[in-house]
Amino acid sequence: MAAGSGGSGRRRRGALRLLMRVGSVLLTRFPFWHCFSSLLLNAERAEHRRKPDIQVPYLYFDMGAAVLCASFMSFGVKRRWFALGAALQLAVSTYAAYLGGYAHYGDWLKIRMYSRTIAIIGGFLVLASGAGEIYRQKPRNRSLQSTGQVFIGIYLICVAYSLQHSKEDRLAYLSGIPGGEIALQLLFVLYGILALSFLSGYYITLAAQILSVILPLVVLFIDGNLGYWHDSRRVEFWNQMKLIGQSIGIFGASVILATDG
Repeated sequence: MAAGSGGSGRRRRGALRLLMRVGSVLLTRFPFWHCFSSLLLNAERAEHRRKPDIQVPYLYFDMGAAVLCASFMSFGVKRRWFALGAALQLAVSTYAAYLGGYAHYGDWLKIRMYSRTIAIIGGFLVLASGAGEIYRQKPRNRSLQSTGQVFIGIYLICVAYSLQHSKEDRLAYLSGIPGGEIALQLLFVLYGILALSFLSGYYITLAAQILSVILPLVVLFIDGNLGYWHDSRRVEFWNQMKLIGQSIGIFGASVILATDG
C-alpha cells in the first residue's frame, strides 16, 4: 500500500515538473515570438506607409535586448537576472511606444494591449523570483513573486472591466462562448475573484490553476477568432497575432504559479 502511494506521489511530482517546464518554455520563448510578430507588423504597416511604434534605430536595439534576454533564459543561464532584464526591456519599450505616438489605437484596444504587457512583465518577475526552477539553488525571492502576481492581477481587473464596458470585447465573448449574457456575467465574476486572489496573495495556486484552464479556451475561441478581430474590428493581423502570443505567455506564467506557487 505504501509502495503504491509512493509511486503515485512520484508520478504526480513528475507530472507537475513537466507542466512547470512547459510553462517556463512558453514564457521564456515569448520574446522570440514578440520580436517576430513585431517585425511582420512593421512590414504590414510599411505597405501602408505607416510608421512603427518605436523609431527604427531604437527598435533594433530593443529587439536585440529582447532576443538576448530570451536566449539566456531559454538556456537557463542566469535565468533570474535575464528574466528581470526582460521585464525591464518590455516596460521600457512599451513606454517608448506610448510616448512615440506613431500608432493610434482605440481605447478598448489600448486596454487589451497594455494590460497583457503588464501581465507578461509580471510573469517575468515571477520567473525572476525563482519560481519554475526544478533544482532551486537559491531561496525564492517572495517580494518579486508578489509584485509579479499583482501585475497579473491588474491584467485580470482590466479583462473584467472590458467585459462590462468594451462593446468590442463583449461581442467577442458573446459570439465565442455558449450561454449568452449569463455566461458573460459569470466570467466577469470569475475574473474579478481571480484578480482579488492575485492582488491579495491568497489561494494563488488555486487561482493560477483556474486561470490555466481558462486561458487556452480564450486563446482558441476569443483571441483566435481572427475573422472578428481583423475583419470586423480592423485590428492589424500581426498585432492580433502578437496579442495571441501574449496570452500564451501569460498562460505560461499561470502554469508556473499553478505548479510552483
